[in-house]
Amino acid sequence: MAGKGKTGARTLEDLTLDSGYGGAADSFRSSSVSLCCSDAHLSHAHGGNCWHLTESMHSRHNSLDTVNTVLAEDAEILECSGQCAKLPELEEVPWSLAEVEGALRRDEALAPPPPPDVVARLSALVSRALVRVAREAQRLSLRYARCTRHEVQSAVKAVLSWTISVNCVAAALGALSLYNMSTGDRFRRGKSARCGLVFSVGRFFRWMVDSRVALRVHEHAAIYLTACVESLFREVWSRVLRSTTSNSGGGGGGSAAKLNVEALEQAINNDSELWGLLQPYQHLICGKNASGVLSLPDSLNLHRDQQRAGKSGEGQAFSQAELRTIEQSLLATRVGSIAELSDLVSRAMHHLQPLHIKNPSNGTPVHQNRSGTIHWEPEALYTLCYFMHCPQIEWENPNVEPPKVTLHTERPFIVMPPLMEWIRVAVAHTEHRRSFSVDSDDVRQAARLLLPGVDCEPRQLKADDCFCATRKLDAASTEAKFLQDLGFRMLNCGRTDLVKQAVNLLGPDGINSMTEQGMTPLMYACVRGDEAMVQMLLDAGADVPSSVHRHPSVYPDTRQGTPLTFAVLHGHVPVVQLLLDARANVEGALQDGAENYTETPLQLASAAGNFELVNLLLERGADPLIGTTYRNGITSAPLGDMNSYSLAAAHGHRNVFRKLLSQGEKDKGDVLSLEEILAEGSEATGEKRTSHSEGTLRTGKAKLRALREAMYHSAEHGHVDITIDIRSLGVPWTLHTWLESLRTCFVQQRRPLIQGLLKDFSCIQEEEYTEELITHGLPLMFQILRASKNEVISQQLSVIFTQCYGPFPIPKLTEIKKKQTSRLDPHFLNNKEMSDVTFLVEGKPFYAHKVLLFTLVMQYLYCGGTESLHIRNTEVMELLSAAKFFQLEALQRHCEIICSKNITIDTCVDIYKHARFLVATELSAFIEGFFLKNMVLLIELENFKQLLYEVPAESPGPGPSYDVLHDLERTLATRIQSIHLSSSKGSIV
Repeated sequence: MAGKGKTGARTLEDLTLDSGYGGAADSFRSSSVSLCCSDAHLSHAHGGNCWHLTESMHSRHNSLDTVNTVLAEDAEILECSGQCAKLPELEEVPWSLAEVEGALRRDEALAPPPPPDVVARLSALVSRALVRVAREAQRLSLRYARCTRHEVQSAVKAVLSWTISVNCVAAALGALSLYNMSTGDRFRRGKSARCGLVFSVGRFFRWMVDSRVALRVHEHAAIYLTACVESLFREVWSRVLRSTTSNSGGGGGGSAAKLNVEALEQAINNDSELWGLLQPYQHLICGKNASGVLSLPDSLNLHRDQQRAGKSGEGQAFSQAELRTIEQSLLATRVGSIAELSDLVSRAMHHLQPLHIKNPSNGTPVHQNRSGTIHWEPEALYTLCYFMHCPQIEWENPNVEPPKVTLHTERPFIVMPPLMEWIRVAVAHTEHRRSFSVDSDDVRQAARLLLPGVDCEPRQLKADDCFCATRKLDAASTEAKFLQDLGFRMLNCGRTDLVKQAVNLLGPDGINSMTEQGMTPLMYACVRGDEAMVQMLLDAGADVPSSVHRHPSVYPDTRQGTPLTFAVLHGHVPVVQLLLDARANVEGALQDGAENYTETPLQLASAAGNFELVNLLLERGADPLIGTTYRNGITSAPLGDMNSYSLAAAHGHRNVFRKLLSQGEKDKGDVLSLEEILAEGSEATGEKRTSHSEGTLRTGKAKLRALREAMYHSAEHGHVDITIDIRSLGVPWTLHTWLESLRTCFVQQRRPLIQGLLKDFSCIQEEEYTEELITHGLPLMFQILRASKNEVISQQLSVIFTQCYGPFPIPKLTEIKKKQTSRLDPHFLNNKEMSDVTFLVEGKPFYAHKVLLFTLVMQYLYCGGTESLHIRNTEVMELLSAAKFFQLEALQRHCEIICSKNITIDTCVDIYKHARFLVATELSAFIEGFFLKNMVLLIELENFKQLLYEVPAESPGPGPSYDVLHDLERTLATRIQSIHLSSSKGSIV
């Protein structure tokens, strides 16, 4: 009862428009969708238009029967929401909270950091968006059994709103462009650094493989997903800051630091593009905020576009009534007839299509011309009408009476999305197929995503799934196309007595005819794994050895594909055996001497980890060194990447990788060893070689490059066992692969591997040292030293720190050369009248002052310099304390220099503690350098271990608390920067 009372109180009868759409069409008059635009809500938080749904004056029932008008806090909705299936909660996400904070502060480095609890809550919310995108990419990847950037991009466009998806895809394109341009030092830098990202591309790749997003994950897919998620974090954060700043009246310079979890939740609840996306339910709530208010996204702000068009004099101007009609069409949630829906879709597409052409969000410009506009097939409209149909609307017709017996329950109106979201998701699936027409399956895929409890099978690769481009063909061409479709259907039925008739229908190419997808009947049979059909087509003369298409397929995934390629993609081993027995090219579409622009069957089998297929292809002569060549449009030279070794290592298939290596060992007599290859560069250039030795050298170098690449990918993705296997073959470390392997071993707590890696650090040349050693390497190694009390690891880390510090001497402390004037007049010295304290020295009175407690201090004060001081080693520490207390900089520095000359292995710890107690920064830094230079010896001393590990909670001295390991890390970073990374390498600081 309370829920109904609330609903009645929220109706706005005085602002209700007529039940139609401004008299634009008779079919609109049957609709009870009644929208009103209030001036108070035109200034939405993010530029969108907010609409309140009101009751219809003409409906037999109120608006609760036709559109969503109930607010989220009502008990009925809470009960409905509790019955909806929930998204799986991720136990581990492919990012850390520190990375989230770094991504949020990247554009505003000087901004205050967000509170940790806000970052943790934001991470948990965005992880739901990651699950949604990954689930959609997983379904799209089933079609070709692999996930590329196209699947991730289409999933992002289907899940995220118009505005957010455009920003995320733009960020992904930028990251991929940077990655492709950084090929010169690709093995020395991480993938994230090459892409300009904060989040780890390698961890996202590993997460996609472990989550089974696809059997095969392309590295570009991981880059796209990483960039999109990082961009989504920034998008959500910027909207939250903008919302909290506007609510607080502006001037939010420190709004990030003052933001709390409640403010974060409130800002997201008020954003119709974020609220549904970050909910825990499996179905995607779109187009409305937590209060149930429908609104258009920022990119579809019609009133703003109208104002801009009016000012510039360009664009199409709409009247206020026309704007209201368009917006009502986009926000309609229920329809009464197919005619009404057709009119609504026509109006919505007429407005949305120019916006999509103006702001394309896909990487391939498919719809950039007016002739390529998307249209809706009749069966798609009927399917959409089934989901949006509201029988109560039909009852407004006096000739139609409601049924006396109700046989089914209508879907709750709270879950019905507006029409613009149906169009957005359906069009995203249509564009993923590179099609120009929305079909019924696209609408079913949208319903599966947008409605609770609705499911359908993923779209399969089949012969009748073509472009439906008959609208653009003449009668003769259309007839030929339908005859070809009939021929494909006759072949698919599996009857051998219909083969001859089917071949006659296929056209001049007969059994080898291709559909608009670039697929032959034999390819479709290989996709299904139908052995009988494959054998029948082979007997009928299907062309197996031919692997070059006469025209390229519009699908990047089927371009230069062969029947063997599709059989390997879907893992049909018997079909692969049949094709190989029929003399199919074991390398797929690759021709002798030609560049390979697609994956070979062995590459596909290695990525999927199919050991049986890999073994079969290797026995038939497949080459694991072949990589994929591609041109990125940025660099002029073609790029080869991801051979079979790399794909197996990147996906973590250790058994497959070892099988590939064992195959290479069979030809060991014809190939130089890795040691011989590495030593080859030191030989005289004038040495003559036979053509055979040059050929084997080239083969050996190619294998070395392949293994280095595999080592890079396995280290990036956390497959440390494969990395160690490659290292055992003699492949040299790079600093990046060593650091990534060490990080993985530390996270997995694999102590023996950590010891082996630390021992191998000496193999890394100093020329390999990069900025990554300071930014990532030192924090990691000091973290290992802090967490591990193992003596062997501590000793190995000490060796590394001493090696990084270098053989150069510790920078000396210098005297303060500024002439120090006397602080007191010399006539105050031993003056009875002016003194306030008397010392008895050898029975004689010495007149002084209470503030002057040491004779040396007095001599310095009264004489104004350190030249005349003669300080014994036993007095220097007390004098240093007095100089620090009285802020005598020159005297303090003089004492520090004396201390630095007296530092030994036995005294360094005590002097360092005293220096830290007095906050003597220069002396402390000098002793830290002494620690690093002699750490191999010091790590055996008990007092030094206590100094490292027993960090006091608070400093006993006047200064702040200190962390010895952190200070050592900072000192070593400064040293490495000056010696190895600065423009003047070798300088001592």
